[in-house]
Amino acid sequence: MKEEIIIISLGGSLIVPDQIDISFLKNFKTLILSHIKQGKKFIIITGGGKICRKYQDALKEISKPSHNDLDLLGIYSTRFNAEFLRLIFENLTDSEIIVDPTLPVNFDKPIMIGAGWKPGCSTDLDAILLAKNVGAKKIINLSNINYVYDSDPKVNINAKKIEEISWADYRALIPSEWNPGLNSPFDPIASKQAEEAGIEVIIMNGKPIDNLIKCLNGEKFLGTVIK
Repeated sequence: MKEEIIIISLGGSLIVPDQIDISFLKNFKTLILSHIKQGKKFIIITGGGKICRKYQDALKEISKPSHNDLDLLGIYSTRFNAEFLRLIFENLTDSEIIVDPTLPVNFDKPIMIGAGWKPGCSTDLDAILLAKNVGAKKIINLSNINYVYDSDPKVNINAKKIEEISWADYRALIPSEWNPGLNSPFDPIASKQAEEAGIEVIIMNGKPIDNLIKCLNGEKFLGTVIK
């Protein structure tokens, strides 16, 4: 029987919303460990989140960075978060984080931690490339939003939540091009590849942790399924 590999894209907004969220990370660790005991394996890719955007905004105030410069800054913020997460899981992770999602993956340990790869996209693309790499057809994308909406709920109080949507319809809702610091539930470059590869992505809030528990247990959860 083929081992179950679960891919989680863990938003930086959950790791470091303003301060490091120790309570969330403890609960997340406990949950992942409980599923490892069931024989599951995990690839967890960390985002940069608010701290990434703070660095990018500060750099733009001080100098005139290119898109490439801003992307590189974002990449290193995701890698710092990834190293932090790798140490949280102690001896259950590989000794190095994944920074190139196209290279062969060897699961010596039950958890592998990944981060940003190269300019021109977000860690959403890393998650898609890793899914293709290991033959996974589903990614759980954890952030601080509950659903994908038909418009920005921060701007439109009448924005409607979407529980299930096709890739074609989802891609019509978001920008078609990538920009550093783009705040989109799933970035346009990754979305295009996900559609082509037939990969399902679940967009959901990582809090409360009970919602993720339901998702991992195959129960009804709150969130948006894009497929």
